[in-house]
Amino acid sequence: MLNRAGVAGGGQDIVDFCIPCNPYFPTPGMFDELSAMLRDILTYYPSSADTITAELAHLLDLQPQTMAMGNGSTELITWIDHLLVKDSLAVPIPTFGRWTDQPDETGKRVDMFRLPERHGFALDPDAFVSFIRQRGSRTAVICNPNNPDGGLLSRDAVISFMDSLADLDLVVIDESFLEFVDPDSGPWPSVVDEAVVRPNVVVLRSLGKNFGLHGVRFGYLVANPSLARKVRSRLPKWNLNSFAEIIVFMLKDHQQDYEMSLRMLARDRQEMISQLGCLPGMTVFPSQGNFVFVKLPEGADGVQVRDRLLSEHGVLVRECGNKLGSSSQFMRLVVRSEPDVQRLLSGLSSVLYGSAWYAPLPGGQQLQAAYAPSPGMRLSAPGGGMPGAGAGLPGPGPGRRRR
Repeated sequence: MLNRAGVAGGGQDIVDFCIPCNPYFPTPGMFDELSAMLRDILTYYPSSADTITAELAHLLDLQPQTMAMGNGSTELITWIDHLLVKDSLAVPIPTFGRWTDQPDETGKRVDMFRLPERHGFALDPDAFVSFIRQRGSRTAVICNPNNPDGGLLSRDAVISFMDSLADLDLVVIDESFLEFVDPDSGPWPSVVDEAVVRPNVVVLRSLGKNFGLHGVRFGYLVANPSLARKVRSRLPKWNLNSFAEIIVFMLKDHQQDYEMSLRMLARDRQEMISQLGCLPGMTVFPSQGNFVFVKLPEGADGVQVRDRLLSEHGVLVRECGNKLGSSSQFMRLVVRSEPDVQRLLSGLSSVLYGSAWYAPLPGGQQLQAAYAPSPGMRLSAPGGGMPGAGAGLPGPGPGRRRR
């Protein structure tokens, strides 16, 4: 559906750096399996949500009574708001927009805790707890990793946060992007096991985000049986579609493929962060999501950069001017494979600086000819670039990359 817009320059295919995805999963073989089952998928009713939930619970080594599955995590956020959030909700910003918009739409007070750019948008849990106490918020939400910046709290930090707020009506830990955390980065930070034994904690997960299958709406929450039942009992009996059911039942045969895809994506993320950090004036924030949060060089207008990348280079990016706590100088760029990243870098080079720009690849290689300038070329402020973007900036070198 992305190419339905037909706006890419020169008739080229659009490379999507906007919608979070897993470029390595499902595998081509899995798509072939789905294609072979398409007639049955479209013809017959899906099984009940209880049947699908029981299968997923078995795969995750959880008890079905501690889970509720929804038609995407957004449906579950809606029901959490209607059933469990009473009068107020505190949430750090910037973050996923439904955590501010949904309670606002139902008349709750939304207490927004601004994450400081000077600290890389890192969340200080103790400061957030103090803010919650000052505001008198009755529900607290954190996304771990956070969207759009990919910031991550350790498991110990999240447990301490939950301990500090044990008297609140509800604490939600949104782990929609947790599967993308580098498996070699340390202890697994999920608190699903804590949620099932605590009286006021809900953990939210998103299978659609994990697999990059946003057209197949499916997410789930984990909580103690009483909280999970309160949500599950209000969900429609057939709120999950047949595509979601088939994929859940396919997972047991493709677990190794899925785990490998996450390792490959973690590798690509580090390479992409490194290469983006070589662009003069670009600030690149550390991320444990399947996206990278960047701040454009001083003077660059994110809306213009976004529009020119799409119209001139066929590259679609997420400009974050409409995210509370952010501005149009920030972009969220989805992690993709090396050839796609080269196209992004080439487009950014042209739009921001009006010319190609040198940036090294891992291992000391140079970018492909379409991107690398002639020997000895240095940055100026050519007419084709963004006015003021990069003017007077030094070239890439030690200290230029801010992560």
